[in-house]
Amino acid sequence: MDNLRKYNTKRNFDKTKEPIGKREVKHHKLRFVVQHHLASHDHYDLRLESNGVLKSWAIPKGPSYKIGEKRLAVMVEDHPYSYRNFEGIIPKGEYGGGTVMIFDEGYYECLNYSNGMIKFRLFGSRLKGLWTLVKIKDNDWLLLKENDEYANYLDISKIDKSIRSGRTMKEIFKNATFIKEDNQTYVETILITNPQKVIFSKPQVTKLDLVLYYQKVAKRMLPFLDKRLISTIRCPNGKKFFKKHLETKSAGIKKFKKEDYYYIETISGLISEVQMNSYEFHLWGSRLPSNRPDMMVFDLDPDETVSLKDLRTGVKDLKNILDDLGLKSFLKTSGGKGYHVVVPIHSIKSWEDFKLFAKNIVKLMEMKWPSKYVSNMSKKKRRHKIFIDWVRNSYGSTSVAPYSVRLRDKPTVSMPIKWSELDAVKPNEIDITKAILRLNRKDPWEGFFEVIQ
Repeated sequence: MDNLRKYNTKRNFDKTKEPIGKREVKHHKLRFVVQHHLASHDHYDLRLESNGVLKSWAIPKGPSYKIGEKRLAVMVEDHPYSYRNFEGIIPKGEYGGGTVMIFDEGYYECLNYSNGMIKFRLFGSRLKGLWTLVKIKDNDWLLLKENDEYANYLDISKIDKSIRSGRTMKEIFKNATFIKEDNQTYVETILITNPQKVIFSKPQVTKLDLVLYYQKVAKRMLPFLDKRLISTIRCPNGKKFFKKHLETKSAGIKKFKKEDYYYIETISGLISEVQMNSYEFHLWGSRLPSNRPDMMVFDLDPDETVSLKDLRTGVKDLKNILDDLGLKSFLKTSGGKGYHVVVPIHSIKSWEDFKLFAKNIVKLMEMKWPSKYVSNMSKKKRRHKIFIDWVRNSYGSTSVAPYSVRLRDKPTVSMPIKWSELDAVKPNEIDITKAILRLNRKDPWEGFFEVIQ
């Protein structure tokens, strides 16, 4: 029987959310997953990637780190490679009905494969080091831990939460919908390490939460990332730093020439960056291959003494000048203190002229309303005024991307909004939860990429 036919014939895919069995191509690095399966009998399932499928063993008591302790492992039908992402509910009455939790996952290395014995090394978060499967008879095998530096590493019976979602079996059972959404994150075949690492504390937002956020906004965000060089703000160890050069090659990410600048091509590239602890994204004002300027950004940054009402007046004054010049503009929150006004513009060929044009617009505002606006970023000159940052419209400078999370005190977002919402939405009002809800509305920047001016 074909490797996955047995798997498919046992399941009614109109009822179960388990993936339909399809053979995958071989991968350069072999993956493994261990799933805790609370069905008619509580057990763990060890699955090792091999030739496009997952070779699978049911382990009643689960793996043991104790040297000399043998655990029965019953070989079952091959499972599809995509099954490594399954966490959720198999309906009662269906084959294997019960709750499935991803206990651990990672890569493995096969060291020795002979008739009746498999030696392998696991590179997981909970399961590590050398292990051996020894065949006894028919489908019955024994799983043993080899004596290495990970001997007696931990007692897996003490661990009751998913390595991916951080949820217990009970929580998965109660909230199967959320787990289904979690699975979508891993359709991109990207392993998210430390998914429960807390990035924001009030409210608590984990790395996995940010992965899920970027996955959901990707459809709206990716057109802005398209062939634009980026920089990111990373936060791997609680310390933030700016990154503008490619460090690790990943699917969906392209390097630009010798400078190691790079850009994101696909949702896989976006999620890979988040996996590498890049949570805030900044864009160049140009697209490859020409790298000619095409997106002008004005950042209205108010002194702390400036009222929200006066800040909004400043945004309106800027829009009126742009309107008078015949330039269509778009509005977004900064996620911080101010607003950003974005102007798609293609008629200026050089970066010097582009920057000068932006500067002159702000200089005009400064001349018309000298007590309200300033074009100089000096702290002294900005007192009681709104600094309108035009300097970011220079070659190699960046501005925060639409839909990007800001690494501030709270998980706010630089969110596109309609001009009619200016007086209703504060600059730091939209967080990742509100941003996701707003995706159900009509795109406030609809037509942005069709504007030619």
